[in-house]
Amino acid sequence: IVGYVGPREVVPLLMDGLKRLEYRGYDSAGVAVVEDHALVRERAEGKLDRLSEKLAGQPSLWKRGRYGVAHTRWATHGKPVEKNAHPVVDSQHRIAVIHNGIIENFLPIKRRLIAEGWTFSTDTDTEVIANLVSSYLDGDLAAAVRRAVAELEGMYACALVSADSAEEEIVAVRQGTPLVLGIGAGEQFLASDPAALLQHTKDVVFLDNGDVARLVKDGI
Repeated sequence: IVGYVGPREVVPLLMDGLKRLEYRGYDSAGVAVVEDHALVRERAEGKLDRLSEKLAGQPSLWKRGRYGVAHTRWATHGKPVEKNAHPVVDSQHRIAVIHNGIIENFLPIKRRLIAEGWTFSTDTDTEVIANLVSSYLDGDLAAAVRRAVAELEGMYACALVSADSAEEEIVAVRQGTPLVLGIGAGEQFLASDPAALLQHTKDVVFLDNGDVARLVKDGI
């Protein structure tokens, strides 16, 4: 897991963070950024080099957005193919989520959401998080995340961005799986391991179980 909000070009920074964390997972990788209230996403099956090759073919993406999230995956639910790669989006394509861990009760929540009209295009438990948060989203991403995680059982660390957010923000939540925030000057970072942050800041905060954090350029 890597995330950034601030003034710098976000995709190169996220890719650098993924390179420092690639040992954590090499089934697939992906990035998502928000630009002009739209999600822009790229994913690739296999090692991080595959994602780098795809991004090299669309250099305009490297200039887009000022906040986003990225992930390198070790598959748990769902085969290690591109459709299951993170970031995962909701069926309305307004939320992107990256997730480490396992949602133990994802199946009954998924059945309920399907009955409510939400659709699913991956085999992952992560997509339940995306659709569940989106079902509660009404202008306040952090509030929607709090409502959603109250229903989740398991161990997880998540970071989410929304195309509907009024300002540039990332919302992070931790329950049992490590997640660390990095505090910078006019920029904020997050990662599943401090190794991805220490070249940018040594001012770090480890989230406790149950913590929900909202990252904006000027603070956490």
